[in-house]
Amino acid sequence: MSSFALYRFPHEQRVTLVEQQGEPLELSSCRDLSGRQGFVVAPFAADAYHPVVLIVPDKVQTFEDASLCRLPDDWEFGRSKPGVWTLQTSALDGSKPRNGIANALDGSSPTRETYGDDFRRFHRELSGGRFRKLVLSRCAEEPLLGKIGGDRKVGGDHDVLTLFRRACQKYSRLFVVLSYTPKSGLWLTATPEILLEGEGSRWRTIALAGTMRLEGEQLSGEGEQVCWSTKNIQEQRYVATYIMDCLERLADDIREEGPRTVRAANLVHLRSDFSFVLREGVDVGDALTMLHPTPAVCGLPKEEAFRFILNNEHSPRRYYSGFTGPLSIDGSTHLYVSLRCMQIIPDRFLLYAGGGLLDASVEEQEWQETEAKLETMRALITL
Repeated sequence: MSSFALYRFPHEQRVTLVEQQGEPLELSSCRDLSGRQGFVVAPFAADAYHPVVLIVPDKVQTFEDASLCRLPDDWEFGRSKPGVWTLQTSALDGSKPRNGIANALDGSSPTRETYGDDFRRFHRELSGGRFRKLVLSRCAEEPLLGKIGGDRKVGGDHDVLTLFRRACQKYSRLFVVLSYTPKSGLWLTATPEILLEGEGSRWRTIALAGTMRLEGEQLSGEGEQVCWSTKNIQEQRYVATYIMDCLERLADDIREEGPRTVRAANLVHLRSDFSFVLREGVDVGDALTMLHPTPAVCGLPKEEAFRFILNNEHSPRRYYSGFTGPLSIDGSTHLYVSLRCMQIIPDRFLLYAGGGLLDASVEEQEWQETEAKLETMRALITL
């Protein structure tokens, strides 16, 4: 059975399908992507259960728009290796499942109450000065029956394609991808955040943080009238400063523009753009290892925040807040952070969202921010 990725870039109509017969490559780290070509599906934290997956295409097809695209002929939802829909949550060292933390696949996904428990645990560390920023995520379950094609479950590529086509139609500003591998499962993503993009000597990345919801008349524009809070401005500055620090160790001719307000679905974010030239001897794997995960999905200090999140979040992230996209296909690379995404399993959708916490964060406001972010995927399954 094929592994595949069907994707469309922001502000474009053309859709690309990359397809590999058999098993894709499973890599242990971002650094292992150096010198390779294919379509990447990378997790937040790579381990034995959630490796970096590289689809090395046997076939690449393009379609003029989403209405004309299709999936591999031998792909069928639910036909996979035993256990693919019960991916375990790994320990920090990747050797065993974590204990005491809910598994979203076992029917015990976090509730408002457990989110509150997580928030207070995270906020204590921020208030105590251990961290400047922490990102807290959550997973929300939605039943699959009745959501697509009347009373039918997702049974063939028509229904799955309906989701992908809806995302392409609704979210022209976002990178939209439907991907499947036996190891990672089936995911739909519509994300605004570039992790690493470029070809030849010139590369770029962005710092995307701060979130506000557009309402009423604001929905007719690009968020030009939004007034940003001190908390949002500070959060975005943390991310931009971190990225600049990373690039100064990897690259020359670094240029920063912004921040500016950008729209993504019914939300707006603050964005700074960076362009740069990687130094001689520095490759894509080095840059990805340094950048991922950025403080936009992790926290500061990065390494300590990364370990704290793995040990203290109720929602296992899996491939949410990892990254995905084509690597050196047709000579160019376009890797995006996996935000606004959901995993599709035989009886339900698992929707993921998160938000950056600072000492000034208020629990109910942060919960509502995750609700607004979840709406990007919910809008596709509740039409």
